[in-house]
Amino acid sequence: MSTKTKDGYLRKPEWLKIKLNTNENYTGLKKMMRENNLHTVCEEAKCPNIHECWGIRRTATFMILGDICTRACRFCAIKTGLPTELDLAEPERVADSVAMMNLKHAVITAVARDDLKDGGAEVFAETVRAIKRKNPFTTVEVLPSDMGGVYENIKTLMDARPDILNHNIETVERLTPRVRARAKYARSLELLQRSKELQPDIPTKSSLMIGLGETKEEIIQTMDDLRAHDVDIMTIGQYLQPTKKHLPVIKYYTPLEFGELRKIAMGKGFKHCEAGPLVRSSYHADEQVNAASRERQAQGEKVEQAK
Repeated sequence: MSTKTKDGYLRKPEWLKIKLNTNENYTGLKKMMRENNLHTVCEEAKCPNIHECWGIRRTATFMILGDICTRACRFCAIKTGLPTELDLAEPERVADSVAMMNLKHAVITAVARDDLKDGGAEVFAETVRAIKRKNPFTTVEVLPSDMGGVYENIKTLMDARPDILNHNIETVERLTPRVRARAKYARSLELLQRSKELQPDIPTKSSLMIGLGETKEEIIQTMDDLRAHDVDIMTIGQYLQPTKKHLPVIKYYTPLEFGELRKIAMGKGFKHCEAGPLVRSSYHADEQVNAASRERQAQGEKVEQAK
């Protein structure tokens, strides 16, 4: 049972303590991002894993289309407002940075751009194409907003053939209106389904953060909903309140509880599930896509053997 601070907030448990690592990898990567005028969700969203990913694994999640989001989700630390930036040269700079970092797997996300007719889909697609053109051996994962749920926008992105399509459901259906600005639970599920229909061989992925007041039954229902829409990979992590202006943490789940949830998810048929207090959507993303690929290959071999 977590105790409360003097301000009435739940005190963080021991397992959420983070080891800082500001070695040459970390400082070098940060310097490169600034020199190339690039944004990362690692920094903007105050990700707890930034020191591990930058300092040890030397990976980063690039955030394109600027650093101002048109939505004001009550869990997210990214600044909101009316974006003024649309940098058509950004895809090439991202691709060059991926080459400089010699990444095997690159994750590309973006702020929500409801001010753009295509939701930023064309810049997203061009970023994928640029990375693949300059880094043919790098796998590319995209993590878009729902882009308004417009079919043409989803098709534009999927036509670029990313190696994995990641769109986060974020929270259970009951809490969606309170947690996610302008987003709809059903629309997120529809985007995941349509992505799979457009490119059946490309794995789909979604992330759930817990600790906002959901029940275990609602978590399991979310798993069922994702599987009903052909989602291959799921990640489950602990919600952490970024500032006092954001939603408070209602519960801190233990590592044991996360282990149980992972076991349930795998029993539902996900090809891979990453679950833990500090797990985020792009945490160990390279391992996730490799695990899903191995599972897909194994299933294909079983089908061939059965013929």
